[in-house]
Amino acid sequence: MATYGFHSSHEQIHPAALLKAVVRAEQAGFAAAMSSDHFSPWSARQGHSGFAWSWLGAALQATGLRFGVVNAPGQRYHPAIVAQAIGTLAAMFPGRFWAALGTGEASNEHITGEGWPRKPVRTARLRECVDVIRALLAGEEVSHDGLVTVDRARLWTRPETPPELVGAAVSVETARWCAEWADGLITVNAPIETLRRMIGAYRDAGGRGRLALQVHLSWAEDDETALAVAYDQWRSNVFRPPVCWDLDTAELFDVVSEDVPPSRVAEVVNVSSDPGWHAARLNEYAELGFEEIYLHHVGKEQEAFIDTFGAKVLPQLT
Repeated sequence: MATYGFHSSHEQIHPAALLKAVVRAEQAGFAAAMSSDHFSPWSARQGHSGFAWSWLGAALQATGLRFGVVNAPGQRYHPAIVAQAIGTLAAMFPGRFWAALGTGEASNEHITGEGWPRKPVRTARLRECVDVIRALLAGEEVSHDGLVTVDRARLWTRPETPPELVGAAVSVETARWCAEWADGLITVNAPIETLRRMIGAYRDAGGRGRLALQVHLSWAEDDETALAVAYDQWRSNVFRPPVCWDLDTAELFDVVSEDVPPSRVAEVVNVSSDPGWHAARLNEYAELGFEEIYLHHVGKEQEAFIDTFGAKVLPQLT
């Protein structure tokens, strides 16, 4: 049976409320959790963007859940600092923390004032960061001169067992590339055939470890409200790369999404008031081979979603 977790969306929810939500999710039967790591939301309507690493320490202490975070080292975060953050949480909570690494989005990274590199440069930079982070978590002293620079860095506090470094991918090509270095793969919901090709590309290239999926969904007491919630909160998130990578402010996302129809949102968010319908979709993802599936209700109010899915959806999952 797949593990079903709760996605903690810092872009949408105040961190204090999000902490209460993840505690409630554990009580409702969710078995794991994951966290976004943004400096900026995708829309001014979302309205939040708490610091994930501060929150993760509190969330790990407040629950017994296994947690992951999606992080983009190389610009906003120096890889040595990412390694220190990973190492500290993994040392404090052994076996309960993992990190997914990706190339990031301009909306979070432009704050440094550096230029936003082309995608191939970002990919090469991430590869360097992965090697730096792994070496530091292994106890090595690291110096490196390349797209990132490291001078005689060493982690003095480390976990006994380094946590998994998972590849974050939204395309078949990136999934294939992640197989070279990642301990697992995480992606987001997409058409079943697209997900099947991503899994195949990763495994065929020698990709090891577990497969994880973040599922964007919207549930409410009726279909009309569920779609309205998704449209309000997630219509700025319907754009394929490179748009979602290269726009650099929430205000820009709001402008370009002004004319997005609700039907387009329903293509990227699983929208329904029927718990059985949601359970069927989640079981389809598990049948593809995803071993961990993280549920992201795209609304700002989480309590009713947590309670309903705990009572009516999780028991139907295989």
